[in-house]
Amino acid sequence: MTEENFWDDQQAAQVVINEANALKDQVRTFAEMVTAYEDLEVSFALLREEEDSELAEELSAGLGTLKESINQFELQMLLNGPYDRSNAILELHPGAGGTESQDWAAMLLRMYTRWAEKNGFSVATLDYLPGEEAGVKSVTLSIKGLHAYGYLKAEKGVHRLVRISPFDSSGRRHTSFVSCEVMPELDDAVDVEMNTEDLKIDTYRASGAGGQHINTTDSAVRITHLPTNTVVTCQSERSQIKNREHAMKMMKAKLHQLQIEEQERELAEIRGEQKDIGWGSQIRSYVFHPYSMVKDHRTNYEIGNTNAVMDGDIHGFIDAYLRQALSG
Repeated sequence: MTEENFWDDQQAAQVVINEANALKDQVRTFAEMVTAYEDLEVSFALLREEEDSELAEELSAGLGTLKESINQFELQMLLNGPYDRSNAILELHPGAGGTESQDWAAMLLRMYTRWAEKNGFSVATLDYLPGEEAGVKSVTLSIKGLHAYGYLKAEKGVHRLVRISPFDSSGRRHTSFVSCEVMPELDDAVDVEMNTEDLKIDTYRASGAGGQHINTTDSAVRITHLPTNTVVTCQSERSQIKNREHAMKMMKAKLHQLQIEEQERELAEIRGEQKDIGWGSQIRSYVFHPYSMVKDHRTNYEIGNTNAVMDGDIHGFIDAYLRQALSG
């Protein structure tokens, strides 16, 4: 940062600054944990000399807080993949089932928004297509913050809901599915082959959730990558130019994800693995009836408090999955 030409490229300079700040935060967090540990040692030594119920309670609470801090810090240290520190692009797509599955997508949208807000990430809606009666047909979120992708990559897959449908007058139990796609937001340093002649760019009038962003110009942008039939849309900004920039970033991320998945398929074929990525391969089930339980089928981690989960308390699922994936 002290080099003479450091500020010539503002974007590259910002990347370095962000990395430096992240490293400083890690050092600061570690130093705070060391201080907390030393304070607890002193409290423990005092308790051994003389019983003190108030100090014992403080020690117990402090140990719990330190344990949680260490677990969080350990997980962050394990998130050392090439894009784990990146912002995330998250998409939700309901399966068959009309209003029922679209309502489930809206519930997941709220869950991820609440999780992000609770953990200090910023959330912006890049694209939103509402359902006819309720819920959403599709939604794309930009979730910004350190390790946003590193955490949320654990959520990629099909999410299954079992409940008594509020849209069924007979009160029958319904099963709904929503696909969650998560990609890292790539910076300009990542090279993704994307020829302009392979892109079809359309503009249309924006119509966001609840009437937001409605204007009289064709500011919304849809980009189609013709060779792969990959489609992205963005209508979060009033400016067509800004929406186009966002859409190009989303397309870059999607094409990069396709490259990674193709490499994984090739490796799986070499190893002789069979990977089912169909609708039957849900990663997690959310059961509201006849009992309350949310269970991740990859790790067997489960929680009985469905209300807490739907209010954004999903860190246990993310932690269990990442630790299993990183240890394996």
